[in-house]
Amino acid sequence: MTAASRRRLAVVPQEPTSQRARAYQGFTQQILAGSIKPGQFVSQRELMTLLDMPLGAVREMIPRLEAAGLVKTVPQRGLQIAHVDLKLVRNAFQLRAMIEREAVRHFVAVVNDAELAAIAAAHEEVLARARAGEADAALLDDAQSVDWGLHDRMVDALGNEIVSEIYRVNSLRIRLIRLEQAVITPAELVPAMQEHLQFIAALRQRDADTAWRLLEAHLSSARARALAGPGAAALTPFERRHS
Repeated sequence: MTAASRRRLAVVPQEPTSQRARAYQGFTQQILAGSIKPGQFVSQRELMTLLDMPLGAVREMIPRLEAAGLVKTVPQRGLQIAHVDLKLVRNAFQLRAMIEREAVRHFVAVVNDAELAAIAAAHEEVLARARAGEADAALLDDAQSVDWGLHDRMVDALGNEIVSEIYRVNSLRIRLIRLEQAVITPAELVPAMQEHLQFIAALRQRDADTAWRLLEAHLSSARARALAGPGAAALTPFERRHS
């Protein structure tokens, strides 16, 4: 077999997979940017335009989105983006807590002091900007990036690609929830950063039990905000307490 033949065999089979992966990445970016809304109906042709991808790549991507629960096919209506309801909020945050409980106990043991110092410095910078009155869209975006960045880093530190992928998909569900009620608002930014800094202090002391207790409280606060949002309007007080 010639070198040219080997190159053709190496390249040709990879192209559909590459396009499918790019289409999926584009879809996730649209969720993060808020261009795709919870419960929205969208056609394959509209996704082609939105993602700037060929129809074949979009069609190959759809089963992956359906398997992840991010879209479902509705006969005669097209694709519906996951609808934010109480079940989604409850399930997404429960899964997040299960994964992060394991992640934080591992992270305490493996993260080095220099990285923790850098993580703390990033939070303190956001907090200083907030206290200086910079509560604009850029600050909120930076705060959200710092917030999620810490959680993603802890999960990735497990070194388990399967868990990281499950966590990333679940994060997209939580981002869809965010589109209905912001995870971090100007009023909540300072308390959220303070919660993280307390958690980081426990990590720096290598206190896994305290770190998990603080993280669990942080996740409960985020879940409570989601349950207080528009999707929870029909929930009774009893149901809120037991959701």
